[in-house]
Amino acid sequence: MSDNRQSLSDLGALAGGAAAAPAPAAASTAPAADADYTAQPSQPPQPEAPLREQQLDKFGRAYATGRRKDAVARVWLKPGTGRITVNGRDQEVYFARPTLRLVINQVFDITERRGQYDVVATVTGGGLSGQAGAVKHGISQALTRYEPALRTTVKRAGFLTRDPRVVERKKYGKAKARRSFQFSKR
Repeated sequence: MSDNRQSLSDLGALAGGAAAAPAPAAASTAPAADADYTAQPSQPPQPEAPLREQQLDKFGRAYATGRRKDAVARVWLKPGTGRITVNGRDQEVYFARPTLRLVINQVFDITERRGQYDVVATVTGGGLSGQAGAVKHGISQALTRYEPALRTTVKRAGFLTRDPRVVERKKYGKAKARRSFQFSKR
């Protein structure tokens, strides 16, 4: 069976209107399996992932939705001084625990963008821990929409994946999801 592979220059000749004859097969002493590698020209190295387009609204902000447990965060990101506002309050006021603020700023730390973007977020549902996770997820999504080149860094850290763990439902005949009522002998 003959191999009818064509190179890009052959396709260019076809597009120009000239019918190009297929290139004659080069005789080689290598086995047929290795002929595929010698027939094709070497290609320049490709980037790891295709670069996506920047997605901005009419005000120049990137928008994304983040979710964690029962919390849902709507996040807008724009260049600024590093101010993070959650539900109209500063992040130090809304998330009083330093660990929750650390969770939110993880994205900026791994991308080395701390203090370069202003974030406005509105969060509903869940507790403070879930809300902090939702804001982190939203910031990660919005940052990759504003700077698509950062997507691989953020994705490798696992920040673009929504954490699927949620509270297990309570079952009938049990005190909680799996906890049984206290057993009494007498």
